[in-house]
Parts: sequence; C-alpha cells; structure tokens
Amino acid sequence: IMKKVISVCAVLLLTLGVACANADRPIKINEMPATAQSFLKTHFPNAKISFAKVDDELISKEYEVMLADGTKIEFDGNGEWENVDCKYGVVPEAIVPAQIKSYIDKNYPDAKVLQIDRDGRYWEVSLTNHLELTFDTKFNIVDIDD
Repeated sequence: IMKKVISVCAVLLLTLGVACANADRPIKINEMPATAQSFLKTHFPNAKISFAKVDDELISKEYEVMLADGTKIEFDGNGEWENVDCKYGVVPEAIVPAQIKSYIDKNYPDAKVLQIDRDGRYWEVSLTNHLELTFDTKFNIVDIDD
C-alpha cells in the first residue's frame, strides 16, 4: 500500500509541476521584451490591444498579443515575432520579406497576405486567394497548398 501511495503522490506532483510550468498568464505590454514592444509600435501603431499573455514553459517563454480587430501576434521568449495572423485584415507589408513579396506580386498580383509564420526553417504565408505558400530559409518556394 505504501508503494502505491508514494507512486500516486509522485504522479500528482509531476502533473502539478507540469501544469504550473505551462501556465498562461495575462501581462501588460510593457512586461513584454522590448523587441516585441517595438514591433507592435512600428507595425500596429494605432491598434487597440485586447490582451497580452505569456506562456511560461519549463525552459522558455512565449508571448501572444490579441488586437481588437482580431489580429493575433505570437512572439518567442526574446520578443521576436513568430506568427502574425490578421483574420480580418492584411499583414503589414513591412513584415513580409522582399523576396516573398516579390514572388507573390509576380505570381498572384491580386492576393494579399493574411498570415505569415516563421520558425527558423520555413516561412509560411496564407493569402487572400486561399493559397498557402511555404518558403525555405533562402526564400525558395517549397510548397503550395490550397
């Protein structure tokens, strides 16, 4: 019986530790890394912020900001943007690398970028024409999804 009690306690403590470590909590914009604050001021200067939160992982942090217009922006622990999702608008052009913008302008001149995502290996963009384009780190197109 004692072994079972110890096992159950160990599992509960481990579960509780993971739950606490992976806790989203609301924060103020000025609690975010300076890089993220600068990004928001530069690319979304007039945006009304609905909320900001930090996701405290065991070994890292991630930040998320939701704007009143439905735009969601995700940042890594250093405040570098990872994902910009403009549900009801378009991604500010200055965020889109010139090579990707050039490819879109040439191949889909009427399309705009609704979402852009980068993860260190790929850049993914979702367009208003419902296509999803994936580029490698050298901005070569590697996939087109509809």
